[in-house]
Amino acid sequence: MGSSGEADAPAASPAPSTDVLSVRPLADRPGWEAVGEISLITRPAWEQLMHLLVLSDEEACHLELSAVTFVDVAGVSALAVAALGLPEGRRVTVEQPPAALRRVLAMFWPDLPAVEVVA
Repeated sequence: MGSSGEADAPAASPAPSTDVLSVRPLADRPGWEAVGEISLITRPAWEQLMHLLVLSDEEACHLELSAVTFVDVAGVSALAVAALGLPEGRRVTVEQPPAALRRVLAMFWPDLPAVEVVA
């Protein structure tokens, strides 16, 4: 307590950064792991990843998103557009995405055959 009898205010702790998205190749299967948030600030990195996904010649490409804490509608849209651009027979397996990604896909792209979501 301070000398006036009032409790000292707790020290403010810095909020975790929400403007980071890191991506790295998966070691055990074709694809990438994303960590962080997919938002306006990180969209260029996400769209670059979507471009790599389309260029990949793998029949099935995995996106491990268990460490993605947020994805906005534009981020889901970028995924859907990339999937729509895949040649017939290719697919993207989205593993453990945030609930918002699953909901937006179900709402706007319910029959997108190139995307498989695995919880």
